[in-house]
Amino acid sequence: MEPEYVFSMIFGSLITLAIQWYGRRKVKQAITAPDLAARHDIELLDAENARRVGQIDRLQERLATIESIVTDRSHRLDREIEQLRVS
Repeated sequence: MEPEYVFSMIFGSLITLAIQWYGRRKVKQAITAPDLAARHDIELLDAENARRVGQIDRLQERLATIESIVTDRSHRLDREIEQLRVS
């Protein structure tokens, strides 16, 4: 084999190894680096969820109040009807 051929093979192998090393480094950085846009979206979703939980809590309180009014009126109405029947 000619020395130029051996040198070309060694040089080509070193270039290939360097490209692989660089690619692996970039992949590792991409995996470990925080994605700022995704983090921002998560924070927005957390805030939206907290707001929705507050709305649901208020609606549950209002529903409980309406239920108490409706059930109280029905009992009162029944009593008034019975009083009218007795009279």
